[in-house]
Amino acid sequence: MDRVFSIKPRDGKLLVLLPGMGAVATTFIAGVEAIRRGLAKPIGSVTQMQTIRLGQRSEMRNPLIRDFSDLCPLDEIEFGAWDVFEDNAYEAAVRASVLDRYLLEQLKDFLQTIKPMKAVFDRSYVRNLDGPNVKTEGTKYDKAQALREDIRSKLSETGSTRAVMVWCGSTEIYLTPGDVHESLAAFEEGLRNDDPQIAPSQMYAYAALMEGIPYANGAPNLSADSPVLEQLALDNEVPIAGKDFKTGQTLIKTILAPGFKTRMLGIKGWFSTNILGNRDGEVLDDPDSFKAKEVTKAGVLDTILQPELYPDLYGDLYHKIRINYYPPRGDSKEGWDNIDIFGWLGYEMQIKVNFLCRDSILAAPIVLDLALFLDLAGRAGMSGIQEWLSFYFKGPHVKKGHVQEHDIFIQHVRLKNTLRMIAGEDPVTHISEHYAPELRSEA
Repeated sequence: MDRVFSIKPRDGKLLVLLPGMGAVATTFIAGVEAIRRGLAKPIGSVTQMQTIRLGQRSEMRNPLIRDFSDLCPLDEIEFGAWDVFEDNAYEAAVRASVLDRYLLEQLKDFLQTIKPMKAVFDRSYVRNLDGPNVKTEGTKYDKAQALREDIRSKLSETGSTRAVMVWCGSTEIYLTPGDVHESLAAFEEGLRNDDPQIAPSQMYAYAALMEGIPYANGAPNLSADSPVLEQLALDNEVPIAGKDFKTGQTLIKTILAPGFKTRMLGIKGWFSTNILGNRDGEVLDDPDSFKAKEVTKAGVLDTILQPELYPDLYGDLYHKIRINYYPPRGDSKEGWDNIDIFGWLGYEMQIKVNFLCRDSILAAPIVLDLALFLDLAGRAGMSGIQEWLSFYFKGPHVKKGHVQEHDIFIQHVRLKNTLRMIAGEDPVTHISEHYAPELRSEA
């Protein structure tokens, strides 16, 4: 291995900071507490339920990742959040209507103790949402400094020694980096001048990085993925990851598309539509917010299928995506996919997928895994963009010049091999153990 990692010991409690205390965040918080009380199991969490193979398969060394990687135990996690509504976590969870009331009532005493701090929010960036619990004084720079003070206060209040931040807020309008994102001096001047190119999510990312706190972006916003904040993460030796949690329809695409490509089956068209009734669906009813989401969802197939290498199979692929706000559906999103494929001699076939998923149920374990893995990365001295966490995102944040990897199986191998390397174990290549000695002897 080229690098030996020295992992700092866990020296106290971990504070998980959540900008946005809506359906995803409250499902995550309530879920962690339910698991801690023995009321449920952490289904869907790689950190809690998955094992990791070490060495050859015949060695039968398969520890749980949570034990192997020295991750923070759930009992050592504290929570902090910001939201535009004043509801505590119990009230917000009831309003989100993801978890049943029977479970929430058992957790009520704990959830009521988690009250949101005043959010940095501007309707110019999320037009279909508004609330009273917002910071109103000063410039964007002043508000960013207030967020830094919130972080320090919450660390002290909870007795935590370190923190991570995972954006669970709404999708902002589509933005691209500009001159204000080229340097820290330009960015901070933009904050002082209330530059419209700096959205609230960027201010949260800035505050986290200035405080030395790992940051992950769970929405398709322009957040930490700009030159200034990428450099700030390196300068302050802080890991960052993003963006846009990979949950429903895109999760299915990253599972199915690699299979079609592996078998060299062609695809003529892939039509995807969703109906969604929660706050996220309402926000995405605004075309500018939808555009941000569309960009992260649309790039998945091209990257996996590589039409430039396989023009006969994927060169004319027609890919259409729709998201429709439908209040009766609530958090139980329904995704329909029609896939027109073709095989031997060009004969056509179809696949229909109707995924009746629960968006926040799929997202909550992602929040947990990212919080624990980013804490590990920070303790291991891993700074800047963490491409090995691409497994969790629709639009993985990668270094300039790198190509996003969307194949979920390749992402998974990369994630586990990174964990192996951090712990000083050899990566797994999946070359058969029966042939490996011969290959080594020939080298």
